[in-house]
Amino acid sequence: MNAILVGAIGTLSLVAALVFLHYWKSTRDRFFLFFSLSFLLEGVNRIAIYESVGLNEDAPGYYLVRLVAYGLILAAIVDKNRRSR
Repeated sequence: MNAILVGAIGTLSLVAALVFLHYWKSTRDRFFLFFSLSFLLEGVNRIAIYESVGLNEDAPGYYLVRLVAYGLILAAIVDKNRRSR
């Protein structure tokens, strides 16, 4: 059951990355590109680390990739607010 949930979360993260990539292609706004990269990292992280480590979320790899992904979201928000002034 846990493997199914990890696969579903990973797959839906990749789908969200494709949606944001579509919006980036139509608007060329870096905000959507940063969000797309963030969700791509999350999806690949969930699937790849589950395959190598399993459900052991104490592994530092989980948190390092999440830190980068959330940093991209934060950078997108800061970049969007800075450019609009």
